[in-house]
Amino acid sequence: MAKIKFTQRALDYLKRRGLAGHPLLLICDDGGGKYSIKGGACSMGMMYSIIKLAHPDKDYPVVLHNNEGVEIYTSDYDLAELQDNLHLDYVNCGLELKNDSQLLDGSVMIGDGPALLKANYHVVMTESRNC
Repeated sequence: MAKIKFTQRALDYLKRRGLAGHPLLLICDDGGGKYSIKGGACSMGMMYSIIKLAHPDKDYPVVLHNNEGVEIYTSDYDLAELQDNLHLDYVNCGLELKNDSQLLDGSVMIGDGPALLKANYHVVMTESRNC
């Protein structure tokens, strides 16, 4: 069972950004996914994003269990990079993501899922996205 723990600082930040109460995704932002904000193959495992959705996405079926009541998902693909026992905190004006063994990202990005789907459709269709 994949798990994530949110600190109170992280929860407060997510509320201030209007993400509370929405389904969320936690993704490895490698430039290849439909919700990628930026990144490229060379950033795999180095950049992560939290994406606000209007409703859960069937392509991201893995529930990240938590005791904080946050509805958050990922995929098996992303979980391979994330691993288990994730920890999200708000430190130095940014979201910091760790797992049991390392800091994954000290500046997790936040994106709007529907807007990214619309924007990324045009980008993917018109240009190559790599680093």
